Amino acid sequence: MHIGIIKRLAFFAIVFPVFSLGGCKTFPPLSPDEQYLAHDYLIGPGDNVDIIVWRNPEVSMAVPVRPDGKITTPLVEDLPASGKTSTQLARDIEVALSKYIQQPVVTVVVTEFVGPYTEQIRVIGEAAKPQALPYREEMTLMDVLIEVGGMTEFAAGNKARIVRNINGKQQQFSVRLDDLIRDGDITANMPVRQGDVLVIPESFF
Repeated sequence: MHIGIIKRLAFFAIVFPVFSLGGCKTFPPLSPDEQYLAHDYLIGPGDNVDIIVWRNPEVSMAVPVRPDGKITTPLVEDLPASGKTSTQLARDIEVALSKYIQQPVVTVVVTEFVGPYTEQIRVIGEAAKPQALPYREEMTLMDVLIEVGGMTEFAAGNKARIVRNINGKQQQFSVRLDDLIRDGDITANMPVRQGDVLVIPESFF
């Protein structure tokens, strides 16, 4: 019996410091005054774009943005599209088409939205459906959780954190997902930014 007790004490002596090291690290809370940043949508791989060339229907068409971030049309091959606004891409297409068409007028309409990888919201850990999401203007934590189907039963929602790049430096902020989803505390619903990573850890107890 004494040997069993000693083994249990030894186990807890090893395990508890590991838990406490991970659990004692705290992050500043995300400010409730955090505002979304106005930002034009940037085209990314996986988007579909409609290219409309005025008075030239034969070169007007819908094309996908390839995984390498480029598009191809009958008169324009391998034109970079990723990371550009629809207006910027339209001007680039006009320049490329000007070799074949006199003063082309181009409009680009994005019809399926994925966005550049650097602007997607990533959700990892104990989400029901961990995934990367396209950012939408004024997107909040609640919107993100709806998209991923909420949290698993093993999630430690109030220990979740947002990993955010600010001025080229990675910073982490705590968020209260349990309070938001399970207790309906709307004050815990914070805006998210392009490129945020939401980390939902597992509860050990």
